[in-house]
Order: sequence, then C-alpha cells, then structure tokens
Amino acid sequence: MSAYRDAVEGSDGKARCAWSVGSPEYIAYHDDEWGRPLTDETRLFEKICLEGFQAGLSWITILRRREGFRAAFDGFAPATVAAYGEAEVERLLHDERIIRHRGKIEATIGNARALLALDEPLVELVWSFAPPAGSRPRPASFLDVPAVTPESTALSKELRRRGFRFVGPTTMYALMQSAGLVDDHVEGCWRAA
Repeated sequence: MSAYRDAVEGSDGKARCAWSVGSPEYIAYHDDEWGRPLTDETRLFEKICLEGFQAGLSWITILRRREGFRAAFDGFAPATVAAYGEAEVERLLHDERIIRHRGKIEATIGNARALLALDEPLVELVWSFAPPAGSRPRPASFLDVPAVTPESTALSKELRRRGFRFVGPTTMYALMQSAGLVDDHVEGCWRAA
C-alpha cells in the first residue's frame, strides 16, 4: 500500500486521498473544495486561470498564493481583468504575490476577454462536458485516475476554439476534478460519495 496511491488516515482520524495530507492548506482544500460542484461564474473563471498558472508547477505553489492572485487580479472579475492593458501586465510582472510569467498573465487577460465574448454562460459551457455521474467506477487508488479523458480533451478544444489559452486537456481534467465535474476521491476517503 503506497501512501501516494491510497486513502491515508490523518491526525484527526479521517481518511483522505493521500495527496492531500502533506500540508494544512492541502487538507483544507481537499476537505472543503476539491471535487465539490462549482457553479459560480467568477470562481470558475478563477479556477481556469489558476489551473493555467499551475502548469509546470505544483498545486500547493498556487494554493499558497491564491489570495495574492485574487488581490492582484481584482478578484478575477472578468470585466475588470478583460480591460487590463500593458500597464497592468507590467504591474503583474512585478507582483511577488503571484507567478510572474508573462504568457500566463496575458492568457488570463485574454481568457477574460474570451469569457465576455461567449454566447452562453461559462458555467453552462464547462458543465456541458461533465461525464455522466457514475460512468466511471470510484478509483481504488490515485493510480486509477487518468490525467486526460475524452471529456477534458473536448473541453480543451472547445475553450481554445473560443479563444482561451493555457487550457490543455490535462489542465482541463484538473479543472474538472477541482470544480466537481468528476469525483476522483479514492475509495476509503471520507469525502468519497
């Protein structure tokens, strides 16, 4: 039994997905957020952006900076972020609270503009790619969890078609997990439905 793969009992006696027991931030994220259905437009936009910033990094890096991201990007209010120009890009490139990557910063601004150009709510668009509930058995271990699915690939293609960036299939599967489109809590985890 590997600590990475299976549910692990925490100091509070609750069994959790093993990836979540490394820090208090991960435990809170796992228990209160990861896998819970997210239907708030601004929070979903934020998640898409943060998943893009996470590409190539660990999620804990983003999680620990999330409040800094929220402050730097005006709470991820799409209309506000969409109005950013070069001055805001330069400001963000010097903001130590966030990941200072020009491509990811510009993608966040572009994604806000793409969101505003949608002909349907972002929540409806994203959730239209959710697989049917129960279409996959609960993973026995995290090794049973895919990195990419046909649904995440289709979501990625559709968002890219609509002008979004940093929304690859793996990134979109991570979004589907965190926003509750799929439930990948492993067998034995107290959050497993």
